[in-house]
Amino acid sequence: MSEPSRPRPVPGPPPSEAREPTAGERLEGLDERPLAEHVELFEAEHARLERELRTIDQL
Repeated sequence: MSEPSRPRPVPGPPPSEAREPTAGERLEGLDERPLAEHVELFEAEHARLERELRTIDQL
């Protein structure tokens, strides 16, 4: 019998690299923050998403 093959690496960044929080994680607890902070958080997330979408053209 032959030895079982070693597991293949999973695509993506190595597990040791820090993962960036998701949009949902960034907005977590929004309902507990003052309403005045909501606009700032949404605008920051919107700007981040726009930056990420612009990088698609560079692929």
